[in-house]
Amino acid sequence: MLESMNMVKVDIIRTLELKVQIPFGESEKLINTLIDLVKDKLMSGESVMISGFGRFELKDKAPRSGRNPKTKEIHQIDARRVVTFHPSRVWKEQLISSN
Repeated sequence: MLESMNMVKVDIIRTLELKVQIPFGESEKLINTLIDLVKDKLMSGESVMISGFGRFELKDKAPRSGRNPKTKEIHQIDARRVVTFHPSRVWKEQLISSN
């Protein structure tokens, strides 16, 4: 089903459609609702933990100095917010043992 090495949102929707045997529109609505829920919780400052999968968190990064590797020029990198993902211990162990 996948033509490339990257799974995109529509691939997830189609996989859900086939595995659960629900219409594409319902699968799309479920995935969009899940994504919106995760985004809303992160934006409100909460982390999102999915047992057996992992935890999503929104972190604030402080401003810092950076260096352009080509010119060696130092410049200021602005403060920003980033989403981080930490896989669950169980899943991480499965990933490690599968190699």
